[in-house]
Amino acid sequence: MSDDGSVGHIPPFPKGYRGSGILLHVTSLPGPYGIGDFGPEAIRWLDLLRENGQSWWQVLPLGPTGRGGSPYLPLSSFAINEILVSPDWLIEDGWISETDADTRMPEGKVDFESVTTFKYALLEKAWGSFNDSPTSEQLTSFQKFCQHHHHWLEDYALFRALKVKYDDADFLTWPQELVNRQADAIQLAHQELESLVRKFRFFQYLLAGQAGRVRDHARANHIRIVGDVPIYVSAESSEAWANPDLFMLDEEKRPKFVAGVPPDYFSALGQLWGNPVYNWEAHRRTGYRWFIDRLRSLLEYTDAIRLDHFRGFAAAWNVPAEATTAVDGAWVPGPGAELFEAVQAELGSLPYIVEDLGTITKDVYQLRDQFELPGTLVLQFAFDGDPNNTYLPENYAHNAAVYTGTHDNATTRQWYEKLTESAREIVWRMLGMEPVASEKVAWQLIRTAWSSDAALAIAPLQDVLNLGGEARMNVPGEADGNWNWRCPNELLDSDYFVQLKEITKQTDRIEQP
Repeated sequence: MSDDGSVGHIPPFPKGYRGSGILLHVTSLPGPYGIGDFGPEAIRWLDLLRENGQSWWQVLPLGPTGRGGSPYLPLSSFAINEILVSPDWLIEDGWISETDADTRMPEGKVDFESVTTFKYALLEKAWGSFNDSPTSEQLTSFQKFCQHHHHWLEDYALFRALKVKYDDADFLTWPQELVNRQADAIQLAHQELESLVRKFRFFQYLLAGQAGRVRDHARANHIRIVGDVPIYVSAESSEAWANPDLFMLDEEKRPKFVAGVPPDYFSALGQLWGNPVYNWEAHRRTGYRWFIDRLRSLLEYTDAIRLDHFRGFAAAWNVPAEATTAVDGAWVPGPGAELFEAVQAELGSLPYIVEDLGTITKDVYQLRDQFELPGTLVLQFAFDGDPNNTYLPENYAHNAAVYTGTHDNATTRQWYEKLTESAREIVWRMLGMEPVASEKVAWQLIRTAWSSDAALAIAPLQDVLNLGGEARMNVPGEADGNWNWRCPNELLDSDYFVQLKEITKQTDRIEQP
């Protein structure tokens, strides 16, 4: 462990390093409150990882989400999603009573609407406790937090207060003087909504404390948490409102172009994400300050970061805002090495795992390798019959992270069950193995990933638990029904974890403290 209490700045992975872990979003943790959170269940999860030889926990983006619950459409690049607050720790810290949290919530998939209503009611109770009679220690701690995070917190808190005032409407429908952030209008809004702004600051203060507590427990147990930075923000985000010059917007603050990817493995029409794309020239003029601050902020709660859609830093697929599919987009150069040089100069290390999937060109690999950033390998993509396929284990570089699948993939069991008989034959031929039954395929791929030369091997919890399509996290291109899977509590006592520990031992991936 390093002097600052962290578990060391990797990646890039040193020669000979071998580690493993599990991909599981915080919302998917079990528990009695309808959604996973930064509370006792996260601590229990970290203990389970440690007991079974795992040294990495990868999560999805932590920011507040808008309609649909997608963590890749955050309302802020800095704030933590308020629905991740732990009722148990609010009780423990004296902010609310046990009676306040005594509400029966669904145990199955996340119902984002009911969970949001429930969690905000608890946060309101906590705010009332603080606002009525804060101790001097609490007040000092809160003020320090606000000062430390002032560069983003003020805009975010005012943005959320205005969203409340205007019934959660898109900020483009607000009065024009607020849309354009005229100084007198912003000052008046601060005065009028002072209590509401302070409340949203306080919510973030509580969440930061709970996320920090989970981080500290992870580090004490030599587990690294991998965060995730979506390359883009939502068109309805506080950043699009507060920093419009950083995005390609028209005079009415509407996107000129939106983000997406061309047709690929996941979608024949490509993916039209709808996020506003960056004005990289404006970022360049600031020395990439906003992006650097964004990474620094997430590293307060994590030890490494997955850089989503890394190819967008080399060149991004920009689609005209009026388009209905992503087919008619065009590649537009990104900031390239200049951004990462600025990040390195400011933050020192580059503890990033890059998501370099999809349509990848030579310039993307050059950018990745220039900074020794480990790439992403997905085992499900290996079986097209080509012996030179990048995702076949015999072709792996060491400085890489291999996944049986990602949040965008079918679970491995579902993936295999959907393959044709001829495609299944290719899988076993390319692995050099005898076929196994579909209920054993996920574990065969876990063993294959863990046995590979890649420095880091990760499996989604759904694969560890050998679950099928009912447990899929996201179907790219489908707007509804995603992000809501939760692990049933009883499955965390599964013998599968004993099996995982044994494979981790056999493949020399148990990291010594």
